[in-house]
Amino acid sequence: MTYSVFIDGEAGTTGLDVLRRLEAREDLEIIALGERRRDVAARREALNGADAVILCLPDEAAREAVAMIENPAVRVIDASTAYRVDPAWTYGFAEMAAGQREKIAAATRVSNPGCYPTGFIGLVRPLVSAGIIPAGWPVTVNAVSGYSGGGKAMIAEFEAGGAGAFRAYGLSLKHKHVPEMTLHTGLERPVLFAPAVGAYRQGMLVEVPLQLAALPSSPSVEVVHGALAEAYAGCRFVEVAELEASEALTGIDPEGLNGTNKMRLHVFGDRDGAQVRLVALLDNLGKGASGAAVQNLNLMLGLAEDIGLS
Repeated sequence: MTYSVFIDGEAGTTGLDVLRRLEAREDLEIIALGERRRDVAARREALNGADAVILCLPDEAAREAVAMIENPAVRVIDASTAYRVDPAWTYGFAEMAAGQREKIAAATRVSNPGCYPTGFIGLVRPLVSAGIIPAGWPVTVNAVSGYSGGGKAMIAEFEAGGAGAFRAYGLSLKHKHVPEMTLHTGLERPVLFAPAVGAYRQGMLVEVPLQLAALPSSPSVEVVHGALAEAYAGCRFVEVAELEASEALTGIDPEGLNGTNKMRLHVFGDRDGAQVRLVALLDNLGKGASGAAVQNLNLMLGLAEDIGLS
């Protein structure tokens, strides 16, 4: 069976990457508007005529597109932040919790997670669920991403060579990913998020430092690692590095999983000590954006979730 898919916003960074992952597949027919993509009537027809729609648009444009969909059978994946904390939408992180794949598969409205939140939720939610991190605990997350996640203006600035090697941003502490990070980890107080961008195109590291001795249960490094390993046992796209493998590393390349839909979680810490650094490695355009969108598309269409993904 062949399914029709319309990518609204295919000219943007995420849209182009989604298209690249889908265009060679024989089980899908891509609805392409070409020069008619700004034609409202043509867009409305495509939005209502496709089996599945992937929105790769700014928030307000995504809301406008959703409002144009009148066909209840159309399955929608939105890659913007517009619906990530909306209870009427299913959150599209398949590995987030038991039963999440089934929720995505049954949904007609799925919000694709953000790249930073994917790493943060992947690291923290299992620890909150296991009671290792109390829901009311103050949690900090530091992260660095390639510039491709910053939109056309940032991409142009970095590729012109005038942006410098590294830039901290989100200095107002009001980054739009904070509500998403807080809600989907089960935390009760807003996350302290410290994002940065580096002078490379794609790939990211998301880090959560923890003072183990300060936590109520004073967990060991092994206990923290074990909770993560148990949460993602058997997952195709999320893996937890063995403690020995992490201990052997002297550094992590943020570009190490580029081009894939994988995320690798590391637990760094002195096994006799009282501190730990949790680090997620992923491609901000892969598991952090277009790869996750394709994974969700596969689930929503009843296909194997890894088709077209590596």
